[in-house]
Amino acid sequence: MYNILICDDDRDIVSALEIYLGSEGYRTVAAYNGRQALQAVQEQEIHLILMDVMMPELDGIRATAKLREDSNVPIILLTAKSEDNDKILGLNIGADDYITKPFNPLEVVARVKSQLRRYTSLGGAEKGPGQLAAGPIVMDDAAKAVTVDGAPVALTPIEYNILKLLLSHPGQVFSSAQIYEQVWNDPAYGSENTVAVHIRHLREKIEINPAEPRYLKVVWGLGYKIEAGGKK
Repeated sequence: MYNILICDDDRDIVSALEIYLGSEGYRTVAAYNGRQALQAVQEQEIHLILMDVMMPELDGIRATAKLREDSNVPIILLTAKSEDNDKILGLNIGADDYITKPFNPLEVVARVKSQLRRYTSLGGAEKGPGQLAAGPIVMDDAAKAVTVDGAPVALTPIEYNILKLLLSHPGQVFSSAQIYEQVWNDPAYGSENTVAVHIRHLREKIEINPAEPRYLKVVWGLGYKIEAGGKK
């Protein structure tokens, strides 16, 4: 049984979602501000969070940022139509999805199921033989295939080999010269721009926001690395 935390200062919304999610067999936990949500996560195992953006005491954006310091549990933001900037900010700091109010509860249930499938098949499950992964990014080297959130991503051979090198050594920084020598198998004379272009194209394919990547990170003056936990 999955535990779903519903955090919204509108008690009617919380009650309605409790009914719909409960009918699908989920166990629900209620919170009415960000502080209560953080406390609930500390006290029990939570598998997914529905998080309102505008709340008293601690809003959903700051609560999401705090949660992402040590948790990769899926977070779906509940936002008003006027909160477009908050949607973008929320995704940038680690939210997995958002739903705009007013919403159909059946849509919420469908999004919850989708995020739980991704979490259990990618983030929460062990990698299969021949697979490399960082958060939602999974490489099946035997099949020479890459998926992000379960969706196939088409990479060039160079992009694939760069990603494979970084995924094989999560957290390790590779200089442009090291990447060039290992991927191109040539001496790295003036290779910085070439590698940078391929890194940029790779980010555009595997990151939600390539301008502020969560996984393929630059370490200024040193090189590039894959951040397995997707930290900002």
